[in-house]
Amino acid sequence: MQLADATRQRINHLLVQNHMKLFDLSKAAGVSLPTICDFMKNDTKNLRMDTMLHICEAFNITLKDFFDDVLFDEVISE
Repeated sequence: MQLADATRQRINHLLVQNHMKLFDLSKAAGVSLPTICDFMKNDTKNLRMDTMLHICEAFNITLKDFFDDVLFDEVISE
């Protein structure tokens, strides 16, 4: 699985787990809704690491917690 796809799946899982929508994540992370939506729709291939940090903060987890998931065990380069 590619890194971006694994990241999308992880974000979707956390959205469900936290009973959030993309709009809620955008507000909580302080990241524009178009930025998040474009990534989730695969219109944008990558998110900046500072954006990932804000997303993690919105989910109240660390970057380590985000990437410490089996989805990332066998990611391949884009």
